[in-house]
Amino acid sequence: MSATTGATCVPDPDPVAPEVAPQELAAMRRALELAARGPRGANPQVGCVLLAADGTILGEGWHRGAGTPHAEVAALADARERGADVRGATAVVTLEPCDHTGRTGPCSVALLEAGVARAVVAVPDPNPVAAGGADRLRSAGVDVVTGVLAHEGAQVLGPWLAAVRRGRPFVTLKIATTLDGRVAALDGTSRWITSDVARQHAHAHRAQVGAVVVGTGTALVDDPSLTARTGDGSLVEEQPLRVVVGQRDVPPGARLHGPGGELVQVRTHDPARVLAVLHEREVRHVLVEGGPTLAAAFLAAGLVDEVHAYVAPVLLGAGRAAIGDLGITTISDAVRLVPTEVLPLGPDVLVVATPEHPPRGTADPIARTSTEKES
Repeated sequence: MSATTGATCVPDPDPVAPEVAPQELAAMRRALELAARGPRGANPQVGCVLLAADGTILGEGWHRGAGTPHAEVAALADARERGADVRGATAVVTLEPCDHTGRTGPCSVALLEAGVARAVVAVPDPNPVAAGGADRLRSAGVDVVTGVLAHEGAQVLGPWLAAVRRGRPFVTLKIATTLDGRVAALDGTSRWITSDVARQHAHAHRAQVGAVVVGTGTALVDDPSLTARTGDGSLVEEQPLRVVVGQRDVPPGARLHGPGGELVQVRTHDPARVLAVLHEREVRHVLVEGGPTLAAAFLAAGLVDEVHAYVAPVLLGAGRAAIGDLGITTISDAVRLVPTEVLPLGPDVLVVATPEHPPRGTADPIARTSTEKES
């Protein structure tokens, strides 16, 4: 779905290496399609196509989730089922074959044992634990080419790639506002500012992240469930963690204790600490949903990678603003965003944008980067 994958730090499109054959380019595009079938989560989405010397596809596969065979092993299994001989074949893979033993063995070793003679890779693995597959293959005499359709490969890997490179989860800040930037009226009412179409889109995005984060103020005032639901209102199978930031307890009768993902309380006012806790749990993509003080804290800490702003054609003139006080007193200090997509959703509009990073040496706009007002 458009505007639900998260922006990533991707390189400019790379020129294709001259030694890559047209059939290998076609196979890489097919591998990228296969990769996108896999679930988003702690593990990357990876696809693999095995080619014969004449360009015939011998086998193909993708990673179907934690604990299942990796894409390369799935492709080898598919080739065996087809009765294909993969000795001397080319493995076209969207991410560098792993070189470590986790729940499954190293894909580099599996390819070597199968007799693969060449590997064409889109994106080198940035994970120091898993990287090294390309080097192992080269040292064993396999011809390895990397960086083929790297831009497209990075787009498929999405937030996972950014999270592994940065050593913290990718952060999307989501706000749903009126046209004049309000998230609630003066009496505190906020349901519903946006339309059913926009809310369904937001639920689809929730289903693709590892955790949804709110402050205790939002948890106590709004009593959200923080679940991902389908169009008919039922829960999707895989639910994100429900994370509450702050010191106060979530009341026993709160909807956060109901059906849905695991409830996690992070008793801190430091956004960096929140991300560290979630990184330890291998969460790659975090959705910060509220409230205004929590949003301001993440922005002030420079920990927002992407903003999803659902804007409804509604005017209130007063009420709670979407973002808390950032301490900005002059327009030159404003947090500037670069739009990457504008998507109509019924009567509403979704604006996807990424923050511009402040120049080096610029002080944080405010000294307070905590969520203390949400506690």
